[in-house]
Amino acid sequence: MNQKTLKIMEYDRIKQALRGYLVSAAGQHELNQLQPTADVKQLQIWLDETRDGADIYRLESGIPLPKLDDIRPHLHRLAMEAALNGLELAQISRVLWTTSSVVKFFRDLEDKEIDLRRLNRVVKELVTLPDVTRRLRTSLEGDGHITDEASPALKQIRQHITQTEAAIRTTMDQYTRGKDAKYLSETIVTIRDDRYVIPVRAEYKQRFGGIVHDQSASGQTLFIEPQAVVGLNNRLRQNQMDERHEEQRILAELTALLSPYQDEILRNAELLGHFDFINAKARYAHQLKASEPKLSLDNQVNLRQARHPLIDQKKVVANDITIGRDYKAIIVTGPNTGGKTITLKTLALVQLMGQSGLFIPANENSVIGVFDDIFADIGDEQSIEQSLSTFSGHMENIVAILQQADERSLIVVDELGAGTDPQEGAALAIAILDEIGTLGSYVMASTHYPELKAYGYNRPDTINASMEFNGETLRPTYHLLIGIPGRSNALDIASRLGMPAQVIDAARGLTDQDSQDLNAMISDLTEQKRHADRDAAELQTQLEEANALHDQLQKQFEQYQHQKDQLMLDAKRDANRLVDESRKRANQIIADIRKKQLAAGQSVVKEDELISAQGALNALQQDTKLKKNRVLRREKAKLDFHKGDSVLVKSYGQIGVLMQQLDDNHWEVQLGILKMKIANNDLEKAKDSAKSKKQPRATVRRSGASGMSPTLDLRGHRYEEAMAEVDRYIDSALLAGYPSVTIIHGKGTGALRKGVTDYLKRNNRIKSFGFSPANAGGDGSTVVRFK
Repeated sequence: MNQKTLKIMEYDRIKQALRGYLVSAAGQHELNQLQPTADVKQLQIWLDETRDGADIYRLESGIPLPKLDDIRPHLHRLAMEAALNGLELAQISRVLWTTSSVVKFFRDLEDKEIDLRRLNRVVKELVTLPDVTRRLRTSLEGDGHITDEASPALKQIRQHITQTEAAIRTTMDQYTRGKDAKYLSETIVTIRDDRYVIPVRAEYKQRFGGIVHDQSASGQTLFIEPQAVVGLNNRLRQNQMDERHEEQRILAELTALLSPYQDEILRNAELLGHFDFINAKARYAHQLKASEPKLSLDNQVNLRQARHPLIDQKKVVANDITIGRDYKAIIVTGPNTGGKTITLKTLALVQLMGQSGLFIPANENSVIGVFDDIFADIGDEQSIEQSLSTFSGHMENIVAILQQADERSLIVVDELGAGTDPQEGAALAIAILDEIGTLGSYVMASTHYPELKAYGYNRPDTINASMEFNGETLRPTYHLLIGIPGRSNALDIASRLGMPAQVIDAARGLTDQDSQDLNAMISDLTEQKRHADRDAAELQTQLEEANALHDQLQKQFEQYQHQKDQLMLDAKRDANRLVDESRKRANQIIADIRKKQLAAGQSVVKEDELISAQGALNALQQDTKLKKNRVLRREKAKLDFHKGDSVLVKSYGQIGVLMQQLDDNHWEVQLGILKMKIANNDLEKAKDSAKSKKQPRATVRRSGASGMSPTLDLRGHRYEEAMAEVDRYIDSALLAGYPSVTIIHGKGTGALRKGVTDYLKRNNRIKSFGFSPANAGGDGSTVVRFK
């Protein structure tokens, strides 16, 4: 990618912003190597990883990574068979421990059924060394200090040191607190030459015997090791030497332990740095409110409400920028300070960010191209050292661009042809744009020249644009207007600032009528576009509200249908209970009659009459087998399409006939004399006209209540009863169309919670589930989301 463009666009400031989110040396190294790419496969991998990082940041606050130092020098020393010191080993230990933590983190993500595009495969490249990690963690503290648990010998030596030091302090206390304290300069114990001593007045040096190690600057105080502690100090000295030898042995042993795994440790460090870099991209995207761009291989760029990433997001003005589909050249005209330069920079910098695998500061579903190179001529290129004028500097840059650009290049040029005679500058600008068109490059250029306004209308694949200017306040709004050239506002601004009317009128008289008519036309077009944009925004809002209301009514209607079926089932069960009771009573009466008939020796009631009466009573039994999943079956039937079926095209409200299936998601539909490609979700089976003369019509009735709660409380239920209740409730929630529900199982012994979790894992209709937030019950309740 063109390095001059990266400098002009301040690409390094984007990298500097990312740097603030990194915690590892390997992540810093990867950021240093970051450059935009034109490799589509590599770019898609980068974007997939950023998407995964953004999802993990949203759900889990990012991949857990501590601060990790650069261990490459340590591994280089290890390759040279040098013994590592405690700090070096501790830093390698932190990498190994973090490796295990990250692997466990991603294993937990799998258990939570969080879908990732790529990182779940990348994490499999990490190599965990549990035995080595455990040994290092046991033997070393974070600052490299060797722990007592590093070896039994070291632990014993340190115990001896502690005991010896305690014995020395006890002996020394007799001097500092006993009757000999008066012979000391100070009643303290200090250290000289790694041996415990006391400060004795020079005149009493013979009082304690022992060894003189030092004296004060004045010579009035001698630091003496009393004879009574010489043996103890000797023993302490020997213990300390033993300790150092054992520590050196342990460090050598730990170094040898790492030696066979040098490649794995280095790769782990690089992968952890890569995860750190992905974390940084996700956090930066969150801070910018950025979104994932879609890739257009034929370079049809469509940036929706794009914002310059280096301007305060509370102040920056967003713009829609499109190029590559209907036109490959945009000519932006208009006065200074209107925002032309920032708009050009926004297009180029957002494109550079996207081709670097970063999310872009634009709305969802924005599309970027994949350009082989991006060129820019923005700013004052005058060079004093080279004695070049502003115009010459620009021309040298343009010449270099024309020599390198091709049909897969994006070019942004600010003030094309400026810095020379206006007439020649305009002619040169037109010739340059024609040459860029011949090369097939994509270009967005700004200019002051009015001749370029006509150019935008006359040339193919070219369109005019301007920065909106408020005619009432005479201030720019910084909004890009595609399709409308910029108008001159000099006379209006001068008039508003108090220029005498006669001067303004004289100036207008000197302006040719064509220029005045053109400005009037542009002003009228600008006003019409403003009204059209406002009306479009209002209609979009109304459409969104209508769609939301339709979805709500549809959901409530389906809930009503489910509630009606449930009420019917309950009623039939009640009726069956009454029939059962009546049957039992009738059977008892019939039995009594038969006994009396046998006793009397005559038959008052015939047997066939009794059987007939009993059959009539049994006929009252209600069938409680409802049509399972009636709503789901009805919806499925609506989508069971076959060639020749009559269907309702919902978006047009017209009846058509299915001609052929184009793919899994689309059918060719005959609508009158037209054949159209229609998506499956826009089709609905129509009633057979032979069976019904009525036109298909969807009827929606408002329901006052859904009939079921979005929360199931299992507390106080027995385990078997609770599991049956969960099964019924999930079925009901699916029929009701709930996107998610909450199951309260409490904490208790955890039996209910485990039972609910096991059930949800087995149910393939569940999309995902997890415990509620801490402020909403925590692990005492589970939030379930349906597919």
